Amino acid sequence: MMKAIQHIGYGEISENIQHSEIEKPIIKSDEVLVETFAASINPLDIKVVNGKLKGLGRYTLPATMGHDVSGKIVALGENVTKLNIGEEVYAYSSKQGAFAEFIALNQDIVSLKPKNISFEEAASLPLVGLTVAQVFKRGNLKSGETILIHAGSGGVGTLAIQLAKAIGAYVYITTSTANVEWVKALGADHVIDYTAEDYTSVVKDADMVLDTLGGQYTEDAFKVIKNKGRVISLVGPVDEETANRMKLNFFVKLYLAWKRRSITKQIKHKSAYYSLLLMRVNKKQLDEITGFVEKGAIKAKIDKVYPLKETVDAILYVDKGRTKGKVVIKIQ
Repeated sequence: MMKAIQHIGYGEISENIQHSEIEKPIIKSDEVLVETFAASINPLDIKVVNGKLKGLGRYTLPATMGHDVSGKIVALGENVTKLNIGEEVYAYSSKQGAFAEFIALNQDIVSLKPKNISFEEAASLPLVGLTVAQVFKRGNLKSGETILIHAGSGGVGTLAIQLAKAIGAYVYITTSTANVEWVKALGADHVIDYTAEDYTSVVKDADMVLDTLGGQYTEDAFKVIKNKGRVISLVGPVDEETANRMKLNFFVKLYLAWKRRSITKQIKHKSAYYSLLLMRVNKKQLDEITGFVEKGAIKAKIDKVYPLKETVDAILYVDKGRTKGKVVIKIQ
């Protein structure tokens, strides 16, 4: 048996999460069993409990929560050839299961943990690291270009600043007054305090915008990019290319086209590229993140660490939306 944090229903966080004693996972032939040392909380975990992703039909309740995980391999499936018992690893698990003492993971999604950081730091990286890497690949960010990144003190923002600087871009960041100096220390070239300045009057002719906020921010991104600039959103309307990737039917795509009609006008006006990014697990990209971490180009930024028994408090803290970096659950 093992301890686990599970969501048992949908709705208010504290009423739909419980501490459970459940069976340890039984690994399949292509899986490894990882003793979990740490896991981190993402806004995604909150959306799962709130029921915002219920329509995806992924979850059979009760379900063990958590996607970002780090730990040590303690058992191998018979077909595992790429990993060894005792290796320290980290991963993003799309099927959840990180908020538990053990997790079964397919060998193809597991990366060796960066040698120069703790398990807690490693657990903070997979989702935000993969998200940012895929945003910059989709947007083809190059050295010498200019990018605007919103919400610079959040988990994605803190990684995006560092990776953009590692690529060689000039970085504009929006954040609140309390976080201005902290975000500057991450390497941002121009920090905009959104409580005192209108970023649309500061940023002009950017090559790219990373939109983490959605709504009006998605539309306003087109005001600050140059002609043929790029807007990559994590929360904006679904574009045609992404709808095709998702294999949506004709009527759904028609409805989504109607919903993004305002964005479509902006795209045409600026001859711009727009894409909604839905992060996918990619071991090669996580290995690349490992390389950046081991070279010192990226540092994990942790706001708070909670013990497993205080996971609900940790999730409620993240839900307030005022974190500086990531919130981590220490399991071992």
